[in-house]
Amino acid sequence: MHLRAPIAAAIALISIAAEFIIGFSPEETVVNAVLLIMGEGIWRIIEVGIQTFFWLTLVFAIIERADKGKDQHPLSPSLKPWTPDDLKNIPYIPKKKAITKFEVFGSLMWTAIWATLYFYAEHLMAVYKGGGEGLEFAIPAVNQDVLHEYWPVVVVIIGLEIGLALYKLLQGQWTKRLAIFNTLLEVIATVVFIIILLTPNLLQPEFINYITDLFSITATQFETWFIGSIIITFIVYAGISIFDGIRKARIPSE
Repeated sequence: MHLRAPIAAAIALISIAAEFIIGFSPEETVVNAVLLIMGEGIWRIIEVGIQTFFWLTLVFAIIERADKGKDQHPLSPSLKPWTPDDLKNIPYIPKKKAITKFEVFGSLMWTAIWATLYFYAEHLMAVYKGGGEGLEFAIPAVNQDVLHEYWPVVVVIIGLEIGLALYKLLQGQWTKRLAIFNTLLEVIATVVFIIILLTPNLLQPEFINYITDLFSITATQFETWFIGSIIITFIVYAGISIFDGIRKARIPSE
């Protein structure tokens, strides 16, 4: 029973990701999109938690009223009468090895954010200038057609990230299999996004000209610095994630 609420919340976050990717409005800015996803995600988790608590309480109340048997001893997960010896069967999970629900929900929310940024990069990753009604879209930073060439493999990575988050939720702790899954996903995702970043014509010429004029540098210098910084960030993040997963998986359970 203790997994039903987290699983319901995870499904809610996945549905939010799908809703934002499919029904995103191009007029939104990056800040607004991120805040909307986070706000909607937090509210949906609270709503799901309240509904789950209500229905579970109602179901247990009905079961308790309907159960007129003489044996009032609680049942263990094996459906046998519970005894103090069942406490020995509860696995001990070290704090540093455990996977918190917050970590799982954070992973799902991050997947929703970067997936939205990817599929609507032309509108979100752009130069905005102040106007009479606030920030106004001026120059797109990336070529959306280039990104769309890789959408099938990106969708696979999104599915794998969701699968990894749900696997973490069910396991509740780092294991060797989970660490291997995480390592493979990080390596695949990093390689794919490096290939995307190195694709010619990824950046819009207007954006490159705007930045080079703003900072008085050449187009080659800007592209090398910009693309190189993102690639290094991807590699460092993947390395930290892989190392952390393997380290936690090696922590003894007893």
